[in-house]
Amino acid sequence: MKRYFVLFFILLFSSTIKAQITGTISDKKNKKLAFVNVFIKNTENGTTTNDNGNYSLKLKKTGKYTVVFKYLGYKTIKKTINITKFPYSLDIVMTKDIIALNEVGIYSKGNLADRIIRNVILTRKEVRAKTINFEANFYAKGVYRIKNAPKKIVGFDLGDLGGGLDSTRSGVVYLSETVSKITKNAKNFKEQIIASKVSGNDNGYSFNQASQVDFNFYRNVVDLGENIISPVARYAFTYYKYKLLSSTLDGKHLIHKIQVIPKRATDNSFAGTIYIVDSDWQIYALDLAISGKQIQQPAVDKLVIKQNYSYTAANKLWTVFSQSIDFKFGMLGIKIDGKYTAVYSNYNFKPIITRKTFTREVVSYNKNSNKKNTSFWEKTRPVPLTQEEEKDYKLKDSIKEFRKTKKYLDSLDYRANKFKIANIVTGYNYVNTYRKTGYTIGSPLQIMFNTVQGWHGNMAFSYYKKNKVKRRTFRFSTSINYGISDKQLRPSAKVYYKFNDKLKPKLTISGGKKLMQFMPKTVSPLFNTISSLFFETNYAKFYDKTFGEINYGLEVLNGARVNANLAYEDRKGVFNTSKNIIINQDNKIYTSNNPLAPNDYTNAVIDNHSLYKFKIATSIIFGQDYITLPNRKINLSLFNKYPKFDLNYTKGFASSYKKYNFDFLEVEVSQKFLMGNKGTFNYNFKAGKFFNSKELSFVDYKHFDSNKTHVSLIQDYINSFSLIPYYDFSTNDSFIELHLEHQFNGYLLRKIPWINQLQLKLVAGANTVITNENKPYSELNIGLKNLGFGRYRFLRLDYVRSYHNGNSFGSFLFGLTL
Repeated sequence: MKRYFVLFFILLFSSTIKAQITGTISDKKNKKLAFVNVFIKNTENGTTTNDNGNYSLKLKKTGKYTVVFKYLGYKTIKKTINITKFPYSLDIVMTKDIIALNEVGIYSKGNLADRIIRNVILTRKEVRAKTINFEANFYAKGVYRIKNAPKKIVGFDLGDLGGGLDSTRSGVVYLSETVSKITKNAKNFKEQIIASKVSGNDNGYSFNQASQVDFNFYRNVVDLGENIISPVARYAFTYYKYKLLSSTLDGKHLIHKIQVIPKRATDNSFAGTIYIVDSDWQIYALDLAISGKQIQQPAVDKLVIKQNYSYTAANKLWTVFSQSIDFKFGMLGIKIDGKYTAVYSNYNFKPIITRKTFTREVVSYNKNSNKKNTSFWEKTRPVPLTQEEEKDYKLKDSIKEFRKTKKYLDSLDYRANKFKIANIVTGYNYVNTYRKTGYTIGSPLQIMFNTVQGWHGNMAFSYYKKNKVKRRTFRFSTSINYGISDKQLRPSAKVYYKFNDKLKPKLTISGGKKLMQFMPKTVSPLFNTISSLFFETNYAKFYDKTFGEINYGLEVLNGARVNANLAYEDRKGVFNTSKNIIINQDNKIYTSNNPLAPNDYTNAVIDNHSLYKFKIATSIIFGQDYITLPNRKINLSLFNKYPKFDLNYTKGFASSYKKYNFDFLEVEVSQKFLMGNKGTFNYNFKAGKFFNSKELSFVDYKHFDSNKTHVSLIQDYINSFSLIPYYDFSTNDSFIELHLEHQFNGYLLRKIPWINQLQLKLVAGANTVITNENKPYSELNIGLKNLGFGRYRFLRLDYVRSYHNGNSFGSFLFGLTL
């Protein structure tokens, strides 16, 4: 009896899968048409064709239906059919349909396209207001293809990129699908991932999220990493010209096809066509493209967004029904083209929204969302797979189990773990992929120079072990540093353990002996080596630290992380022991290792002493949005509506000299936010004060980050100074520090002829610090980002001018930026 029940359910489920209309759509020349809208009349049940022109429309029961086929520039077809059994096959041939303007009686003086767009702009807020609150079902498919992939990039073996490459090293390198339910209001977006599928990875999670492709053209800007001006933005006529190409009847609706033309080729604006419904003044469809130059992404060749809208008579609204995003990009010999296809269905513009509907969890994945079987996807996906996609799923499904085996993974590791002559200089890495372990042995030939140690080398070793299921990581590292001139051996070790990826509790235990710089963010050893040996400017100043330390931190609440640190430190002053130089600059000599007395070579800046330190650091990001997966939490904090707040308290106690005990409190407020089409703005405010300290070791002073090498390899321009003298403003009292930066992202430079061809980004900023001991110090800077050649634009150049005590000084700062 049990067997018959199983058979019954199999037959029932099979009939459900086959309850569909399938077919192919082409034009009169038998060219298959992709992205054709197919839906049942007066419903939101629909789909779109794939790249092969195939479609699959799911139905619940047999009966009489009117199927609508709609494609931009082609005559809409409405086919009434009577289905008696499934599956039902229906192929369609579409013809182009353009009606002359005089046939629909819309003659008018002046530029009619401008009048149409102005009407859309006037009704834009009203349309947005009607669609502020809604629920909908969402489906997305993403595919990346590569062509003629190189075998190596900068010496690194690319492998077969998941197994999808053919003999020409071309093929699908990423294929994924997502089914979700979305809820939205004016300020919030919530998405529940019901199903997620990644080709060749049954434990993978697709990131084809609705929030990432929520391109609402009724807003002033569309976020593509860069804010791109919408063709119907409030200030659209500053960026666009418009031309009416044709008008077409879709039933009772008159549709105007308007060409969208950027006024300047380098503006952050689209080019293409937008279709507007007459009288309703709503978007009917759009086909818009933008280049990598316009979105300030040199690696991107082109990005094309297409949207089709469907009409709901009850709400008198045209809402996005389907969307596709095509793109091409390339760098370092890799050329990739890709496509995201999305379908929205079952809109509900009167959802029940309560205070509990929205939290800071913007995306959540159901527990078994990545475990759905093939039958589920055949039943659920609204857009059929192409032959290429079916082949990729079958191929990668057939090899994925083998690629998990110890034999296969060991074979990959065998090649990767082979020792190479270059490893003598770069160091050696060993990995055991099957066991999720590995180790690294550093190169003893990576030798640097400073005036305290002379030439010095570092022998490092590290070992790690990961548990990807429980998201745990163990890491052990050790380092032995030896200075040839001071003949000092300095060993140290660290143990790190991350317990999980939900609250991210992390424990670190470390100890040993190190040569430390007084600056919190050290002068680069490489730049200090060059500036010392070639220019006799030894910027880095050091002290010896023998220490033991334990640190533990976790996220106690969403957006709130606490770290506690307890350390014992034994500090000793050190002196220059080397006078080595390569090029002598006008008989210059090295300054002493005493940062407060450059010509004092006999007295250290600190007395030898020991101290215990306890530090507790609290970081709060108000309004922290996040994504929840079954085994981890991902915080989203690139741009925030609210500032990040840091509060740090440090207590120095049980010092060998009681006078060095202290309390220190520091607060920091920072934020980065978008300013529409005018770029992004950053600020970072800090203030702090020392308490209960009559005298303080120079080690514990508040030192302000600077960069006198005039070269920056870090991205943190908003947290440091460029020209402030090292240690001149270090304080053991109170201070206020402020950093501001605005990145115009082409807002100004795109409008200047000739200059706009260079794809540069203007940056302006200001820094200031106020202490009790000194008059305020300030810096103003103006710079250019996106410097470089072709696709390689990672450079930045700033001119900085400092102001202090009636004096002014200017210089250039050269750096990297990504």
